[in-house]
Amino acid sequence: MRAFTYERAGSPAAAAAAVATQPGAKFIAGGTNLLDLMKLEIEVPTHLVDVNRLGLDLIETTPDGGLKIGALVRNTDLAADMRVRSDYPLLARAVLSGASGQLRNKATTGGNLLQRTRCPYFYNTDMPCNKRKPGSGCAAMGGLSHNLAIVGASDACIATHPSDMAVALRALDATVETVAADGSERHTPLADFYRSPGETPHIETVLRAAEMITSVTLPQPLGGVQIYRKVRERASFAFATVSVAMVAGSVDGDIRVDRLAFGGLAHKPWRVEAAEGAARSAEAIADIVLAGAKPTADNAYKLPLVRRTLAAVIAQAKSESAR
Repeated sequence: MRAFTYERAGSPAAAAAAVATQPGAKFIAGGTNLLDLMKLEIEVPTHLVDVNRLGLDLIETTPDGGLKIGALVRNTDLAADMRVRSDYPLLARAVLSGASGQLRNKATTGGNLLQRTRCPYFYNTDMPCNKRKPGSGCAAMGGLSHNLAIVGASDACIATHPSDMAVALRALDATVETVAADGSERHTPLADFYRSPGETPHIETVLRAAEMITSVTLPQPLGGVQIYRKVRERASFAFATVSVAMVAGSVDGDIRVDRLAFGGLAHKPWRVEAAEGAARSAEAIADIVLAGAKPTADNAYKLPLVRRTLAAVIAQAKSESAR
């Protein structure tokens, strides 16, 4: 790990200003991803701005009946909050399916949204990676790609986003709140937060230089049956091969899929609104979700896996709605 300097910020705007004025500076909170990347010299910040003492660790009810989740709320505390468990169980289940108990105790809401891909070529500094070193190429093309993207990718990058939390938040129509160095604030729907890889896969979000996430806001509870199912290669501490976040209602004894998002398929939580809002079969929904999919020879198995996982989630929703 390379040497760096360190400071503790006194306010969100001061933290953003510190990063803006120090070349090579980065924010640090739980550090569960950043420190690993620093050890591998994938991230080489010259200055770290500690944001842990900014009071952004609260979960508050909003005036319209939603929830405002501070960027520094730890994953464990988020999943344990009774309002989240009762009104947004999808989110609680997604958080608990991620990482390990020890990591969830440190990982934060904001950091979870910004964690970097787990593509093996991103982590191997001996191999080309456009996300790590723009313009160097994508070793995953023609390489080992069994757990990489099948939709939304580009010729420059087929990496996937690793977050479970982000998939649930996308299904719940979350909004990301940020602050810039001049104190100005922005509210960005999570639907617009992640950028497509295109020719610049190293630019992953719409965050501006030194802009910091301060909170994530959820609208009023949706109700209905809420399910998060994660398929992975081992029972714990593994990233999703395919995950499904669903909010469903019942119509004349059948299931209507109101919200549907997938993890493990793309560079961001993958949601296709055209597949929602009707009582369709799992096959018909999967046809819409997977339209335009471009799997590699290694990850073509994800196509039938999406269909089987979706069918299982819909069957579970039918069972739960009949109780």
